[in-house]
Amino acid sequence: MDADTVTPATPAPTKVDLRAEFEESGVREVLEELDRELIGLAPVKSRIRETAALLLVDRARTQLGLAHETPTLHMSFTGNPGTGKTTVALKMAGLLKRLGYVRKGHLVSVTRDDLVGQYIGHTAPKTKEVLKRAMGGVLFIDEAYYLYRPDNERDYGQEAIEILLQVMENNRDDLVVILAGYADRMENFFQSNPGFRSRIAHHIEFPDYSDAELLAIVKHMMADQSYTMTPTAEAAFSEYIRLRRAQPHFANARSIRNAFDRARLRQANRLFETAKGALDAATLSTIEEPDIRASRVFRGGLDSDRQRVKEESK
Repeated sequence: MDADTVTPATPAPTKVDLRAEFEESGVREVLEELDRELIGLAPVKSRIRETAALLLVDRARTQLGLAHETPTLHMSFTGNPGTGKTTVALKMAGLLKRLGYVRKGHLVSVTRDDLVGQYIGHTAPKTKEVLKRAMGGVLFIDEAYYLYRPDNERDYGQEAIEILLQVMENNRDDLVVILAGYADRMENFFQSNPGFRSRIAHHIEFPDYSDAELLAIVKHMMADQSYTMTPTAEAAFSEYIRLRRAQPHFANARSIRNAFDRARLRQANRLFETAKGALDAATLSTIEEPDIRASRVFRGGLDSDRQRVKEESK
């Protein structure tokens, strides 16, 4: 090629096919994973699809050279424990990576203890280290309202909040922050910290699961681990869900997962104590009614020790 020859610049496109962008970006795959892996949560899934559409249009506008500003993607997830907030945050990180809004697409999940120090000079390095790990992805702060403790004048949470607010504003093209927790406590937190409210563009509420959805969730969990329930065991588990929901510290899918783990424990003990001779795969994989009904929930008690209750309440 002659040294004086200038290669003409590729002209900017005049049209963008949003459907093609949807397919090529891999967004469809993320949304399908969300539908496949999470039962229920229709309003949450709808909001995620709306956010994906917004980002696809924003990317199309960029390709066409239209004036645009990087959208604010910081979010608030509110709802009771065990409603899928962390799982959705993980899917959101993957979605943002596929659309080019974050570099890595990883999720860093933390609580107050990971950000706030116990003495002067301890908080800033802790918070900055977490932010450094989260850059290029999503920072998920569970029970975010515990960052702010106005009743304790020696609390260092305000220092962590100020650092977070600065980074959320200055690095919003490389970090998305999701604050999560109970709806009423998050509302109080935002009232006390208007800087957070002004930086949160997307508020997504996670509803509790219905009894039918919780039964479908445990059956999905069992299928993933090659377990099944007899019809009478399934009926017993339906009753368990109804009774357990009325008790303290109920944590939706988290409580149901723990119930499944305890049913497996009882099944294993039953087989060990009663089985004679070799057992086939079906026997080893079947949860029966006694494995469910042995729960203290049927006798009016909590089917968990103190530590499990504490974990489910997080």
